[in-house]
Amino acid sequence: MKTYLRLVLFAGLVVLCPLQSRAQEKPSAAETVEDLKLQLIDVKAREEDLKLRVQQLDENLKPENIERALAGVGSTRPEELREQRRLQLTIEKTGLVAQLEETAALRSRLETSLAAAEVEAYQQSAKGSTAIQNVMLGSQSLVTYRWLLVGLLLVVAGIGVSIMMVLRLRVSARK
Repeated sequence: MKTYLRLVLFAGLVVLCPLQSRAQEKPSAAETVEDLKLQLIDVKAREEDLKLRVQQLDENLKPENIERALAGVGSTRPEELREQRRLQLTIEKTGLVAQLEETAALRSRLETSLAAAEVEAYQQSAKGSTAIQNVMLGSQSLVTYRWLLVGLLLVVAGIGVSIMMVLRLRVSARK
């Protein structure tokens, strides 16, 4: 009897799965534009942070600043310490410059995508009332589709209950 209940639940799951896929539709062009604008703002902020850090490293790479940074450190070979510090700052700057280039490329791609999304959003808004009518018709068909699925689920559940009742009658008739 449990297997039949599982079968009915599985059939209901199979029937209701298409609702999940219909609910995950592509976002509108206006939503895409807003999302791309937010991403672009984040990328620009990150780019500015990287530029400031590179400027700070340029300042730290000046010989007098390296000398000042190592002023409290005693050593028998201060030239090696200064060279090591300069090398460390240069490596860090090289990494930041590479990140800055990647961020600039990402910003460029986002700007291109944003321009294309804005064009698409404009075209969708230009369609105007026909798009609204299509959305209304789509929502009506979605409601009809849901009722159809609910009805189908009820039929499947009814069949499952009927099968269980027939099996019970057979078991009780054997006794």
